[in-house]
Amino acid sequence: MSNETNPNFLRRIRSFVKREGRLTPGQDSAIKTGWPLYGLDPALLIEPNSLFANNHPVTLEIGFGNGESLATMAENNPDRNFIGIEVHRPGVGHLLRIVLEKKLTNIRLFDTDAIEVLQHAIPDHSLDCVQLFFPDPWHKKRHHKRRIVQTSFLTLIHSKLKTGGRFHAATDWKNYAEHMMETLNAHPGFINSTEPNYAERPDSRPLTKFENRGLRLGHGVWDMIFITKTLK
Repeated sequence: MSNETNPNFLRRIRSFVKREGRLTPGQDSAIKTGWPLYGLDPALLIEPNSLFANNHPVTLEIGFGNGESLATMAENNPDRNFIGIEVHRPGVGHLLRIVLEKKLTNIRLFDTDAIEVLQHAIPDHSLDCVQLFFPDPWHKKRHHKRRIVQTSFLTLIHSKLKTGGRFHAATDWKNYAEHMMETLNAHPGFINSTEPNYAERPDSRPLTKFENRGLRLGHGVWDMIFITKTLK
């Protein structure tokens, strides 16, 4: 069995470097106030309908950064539920500040490794969409094995999405975009919604300050939206 298809491979490889950074007083206060309301335990299997007290579609975002785009999506789509994962506490604190200020009720958070969350806290076939926006590209060739988009990762994502669910990824590194596209096209559980091309950025994905700055500098951004199908 190759590393890419070995289900234990994801437990051994870290696809991120945890850079803590210093919490601002506002972020620290937001975590203390907001985490008991919106934080989730990665060791406990969630039940989305009970968690949100409704049966609205559920979107999971892996690595939400400072959380501004995720908060915007939650605010603009009150008929959808959102679960965010981010390991960097300043980002968690920043998002919780927004959530508390806007009194958003359709969002919940994890603050640990996405692989652990997917393996232990997310029920199979419970998600309508998984989002992965601007993950660490690990641009040096010797580090490519740390990229989160590998066959084993996609198989895990596939098991958590409903049939017909969406996996939406975006990156501003062309080489990583090519790697993502190749790996997704090769996976039997996904089909490109815009085959054979990359997707246009949908209005549902807000532009971030970081992305806007890159676009002004002429950097490219590549979106991919794949739909799950039943594995035979």
